[in-house]
Amino acid sequence: MIQNATYTGASRKTYRWVYVVLGNLMMMCLGTVYAWSVFRIPVEQAFGVGTTLSGLPYMVSLAFYALFMLISGRYLNRFSPRLIMTAGALLISAGWIGSAYAPNIYWLTLTYGAVSGAGVGIAYGVPMAVAAKWFPDKKGLAVGMVLVGFGLSPLVTAPLARHFIEIYGGMQTFKILGAAFGMIIPILALPLTYPSENYSSDHKTGQGQRLASEADTVNGESHKGQMEYPSVVMMKTKSFKILYITFFIGAMIGLMLIGMTGKVAVEWVGLSQGSAALLMSVFAVFNGLGRPVFGWLTDRLSFKSAALISFVSIVVGSLIMIYTKGSSPIAFGLAFSIFWFNLGGWLAIAPASTLSMFGMLNYSQNYGVVFTAYGIGAVAGVISSGVLIDWFGGYTMIFYLVLTLAVVGSLAVKLPGVRQ
Repeated sequence: MIQNATYTGASRKTYRWVYVVLGNLMMMCLGTVYAWSVFRIPVEQAFGVGTTLSGLPYMVSLAFYALFMLISGRYLNRFSPRLIMTAGALLISAGWIGSAYAPNIYWLTLTYGAVSGAGVGIAYGVPMAVAAKWFPDKKGLAVGMVLVGFGLSPLVTAPLARHFIEIYGGMQTFKILGAAFGMIIPILALPLTYPSENYSSDHKTGQGQRLASEADTVNGESHKGQMEYPSVVMMKTKSFKILYITFFIGAMIGLMLIGMTGKVAVEWVGLSQGSAALLMSVFAVFNGLGRPVFGWLTDRLSFKSAALISFVSIVVGSLIMIYTKGSSPIAFGLAFSIFWFNLGGWLAIAPASTLSMFGMLNYSQNYGVVFTAYGIGAVAGVISSGVLIDWFGGYTMIFYLVLTLAVVGSLAVKLPGVRQ
């Protein structure tokens, strides 16, 4: 049974920010998946595998994360947010600890990929749903600020993991981090609650919202008022299809490049593993900043404008890497700051656009459906990048692929008939 909190006046407006702070800290734990490239070289050395196989745990983790977010989205309004968050945390902890005993890459794919990935998927939607309900007047900004923690995670976890790996080795580091997550996340989740049913912000988003019917869907894209779309109806709209395709492209680019940041830095640019981990902390700042910035842009401008800004900047980053061919650490730092910034951006554009286009009533289920694009993008990105590297023995082709995808995304955004 869900317990809802009631606050009034100034206390309500002040207290609701506590949920943003707590969500941010919990997301920082969940976002450790972005530090995978720190583990990637030790994993390759431990199991004697190449780029394609060493990407399997990361790829499966992201796929299960997306799948279980879709599943858990159906239950976010049925159970206490602290209960769902704790269940996810226990799976994450079990997956990381189990990874410490992996005898081969396939076992590691099961524990780190399937088990911990499922845990992240179960927990991920909770802080966003809590923030969205407490901030009906600033949904995009609030969700973006919560997601800052997920993006900033490598700022802390990448150098921390690198430090533990140097002292204890990669396998023991899995155990240390898993035990930590199993204790920290449930404690942070204890205060989580949804607002009472009659809660509303001083800045109301509108009254008399109506359910979109099949008839509404035909002309629904042109209606100015906020409508509430069930998932079945949402999936038939052109807006959903364009959002899904562009989110898939943005996620594929970002997850592919984030997963190989360490390898690019060490093997192509010539940096040490320590320097690569340090740079990942810098990139994490950009990844974190991308969430509130693009959340604000989506609220302030539109889905189309925010998406186009993202794809154009990715084109610039790709051209930088193609032109310099990995010869400049400065160019590498600039380009990958852009890439990390934009993955963070898409993880704010997608939920904010889902809210603005399809309403709050079915948000948890709707965003679960939209988020499957992230999981498919992860699989496509990791497999395609691994194959290209193993086939061509270098990284240049990766950035031609990224450039092409960004151009396709830019063209898709410009198609007519998409709701603002």
